[in-house]
Amino acid sequence: MDALFSVLTPIHREGHKYLVLFALVTLLLFLVWEPLGWLGVIATAWCAYFFRDPERVTPVREGLIISPADGMVQSVTEAVPPAELGMGETPRPRISIFMNVFDVHVNRVPATGEITQIAYTPGKFLNAELEKASEDNERNAIRMRTSGGKDIAFVQIAGLVARRIVSELESGQKVLAGERFGIIRFGSRLDVYLDEGMRPLVCVGQRMIAGETVIADEKSRERQRLGEVR
Repeated sequence: MDALFSVLTPIHREGHKYLVLFALVTLLLFLVWEPLGWLGVIATAWCAYFFRDPERVTPVREGLIISPADGMVQSVTEAVPPAELGMGETPRPRISIFMNVFDVHVNRVPATGEITQIAYTPGKFLNAELEKASEDNERNAIRMRTSGGKDIAFVQIAGLVARRIVSELESGQKVLAGERFGIIRFGSRLDVYLDEGMRPLVCVGQRMIAGETVIADEKSRERQRLGEVR
């Protein structure tokens, strides 16, 4: 029974209209030719799978920075935050998480605190795995002050087939770590910019779970981690 409920997860409301559309097309395909209808059933099931929105258990200690996205850590580097956020030109630690089409695409707030600025920038739809996607692709950049007084940012970046970034946040809004705040459709990326002096606690190739995986700790003085495939 537990295995059944782990599969039958809730669907994000952004996916409801797509499920209705897929179901209607599937019905029409059955009327045209039954084998096509079964292909429609498969497509509808995939749509429900893509928009799944499972519950997560978020670590709640002050100072923890939590992954805002499911996916794989693509890079851990130093980079200048998006200019539109006005965070200066000094490079900061940046963690980039790539979501493929099979990952949960519901995004979650990485820390408890207050949203201080939101800036949407239209752009291209390059492969989100490319480094230049951070600057060239359509993006929604969000800056926040954590409850511990740290200045961080997280950026939703559209990918090659992503055509819609959804964010429900507003400037001045109080948020809790792990809260749902948006979704990006069909393959994309999340960049997290830490405050100066903070060190990432993840390494390239690790799998992230949105709302659960700790990616940094304001109180940690640990050196940046390295990883090995074993």
